[in-house]
Amino acid sequence: MKWHKTQYTGVVYRQNEKRKYQGRPDRYFIIRYKLNGKLKNEPVGWSSDGATAVFASRIRGKLIQNILLGQHPQTLKEKREMEQAHREAEIARQEAENLNRLTFDAVARKYIGWSKQNKKSWKDDAIRYGKHLRPILSELTLKEITVRHLDKIKNQLTDKGLAPATIKHCLALVRQIFNKARAWNLYDGSNPVEGFRLPKLNNRRIRFLTHEEADILLKEIQVRSPMLHDQALLSIHTGMRFGEIAAMKWNDIDFENGIIHILSPKSGESRQVYITDEVKAMLEERKMQAGDDASNLVFPDRHGKIQKSVSDTFDRVINDLGWNENTAQLQKVVFHTLRHTFASWLAIQGTPLYTIKELMGHKSIVMTERYAHLIPGQKIEAVKLLAEKFSSDRKKD
Repeated sequence: MKWHKTQYTGVVYRQNEKRKYQGRPDRYFIIRYKLNGKLKNEPVGWSSDGATAVFASRIRGKLIQNILLGQHPQTLKEKREMEQAHREAEIARQEAENLNRLTFDAVARKYIGWSKQNKKSWKDDAIRYGKHLRPILSELTLKEITVRHLDKIKNQLTDKGLAPATIKHCLALVRQIFNKARAWNLYDGSNPVEGFRLPKLNNRRIRFLTHEEADILLKEIQVRSPMLHDQALLSIHTGMRFGEIAAMKWNDIDFENGIIHILSPKSGESRQVYITDEVKAMLEERKMQAGDDASNLVFPDRHGKIQKSVSDTFDRVINDLGWNENTAQLQKVVFHTLRHTFASWLAIQGTPLYTIKELMGHKSIVMTERYAHLIPGQKIEAVKLLAEKFSSDRKKD
């Protein structure tokens, strides 16, 4: 390979007969200079890519100047690496600026999308964000959000009469969004929710129906919706959640032994509930009416699918009875009140706390302790100890 000199010191080139540029063989330029007593040859590039002898000479002159002054870069390779590092630093700076301008709304929408793919409760996240958080946080950047904004959320939701549990869920959602932003490298700051005092939940204040109220409610519902009446009756007598009732199929019911087998949509665990004579008679009547459809859902919607929510008739009946007027959120009667009624009646008649836990399908005895104050003639601490000891003994077995 023959190198040709140019009129510039330390700049040479070779020609490629197969590559043509402007009607002549393309030229490949390199520069030659000494660094630390050693001769260096560094490529500059092809004429077809814009390299010229003048351009190569200017680069060589700058490198030699840097060598003499003890500055950098001192090689063409180092020059390219420094330029690449500068470009990357600029990109990083721009990305950082973009992150600083990233709004909570943008990250929240990304989180809701992720939630939709990974959480059964994603609709709850979407509703809480859209209804309670978006009006306050949407236009703020992540770095702008402080404890002051969390206090504002807490105070506004409290003023609206929302339950402490709802407020706690909303603030927990803010925390989750910040945590995901950090996991996704969208944010490198602190999470303002960490250390923030979340509302205390008062789970002991539970509304349950008296026997007289339950009788009134069932009679009122029966007139308007026989199917809703049967669902309500089932919840009061078994403590089943609405989701469990809606998903129940005929082959889940063991009429001979008076048992309903439940695969809970909430916990994913299975349990059994026991049916009373009144419930058994109701189910047998429904099965006879179902006829050929008796192998499917016990309470299908009008399209034969699982009901997604409680009939609006329930709220209308409660409103007509006036039971929720001027009533605190935790004390309002909703369909879930029927499940609490079942557990409360058990506690009032002296049923052991652990038995209530099993019948309710609670994961932890702590969830059942809300009913402990209803158990007559017993100290709550003694009941807790009994239930915990029984639970511990069963685990050992």
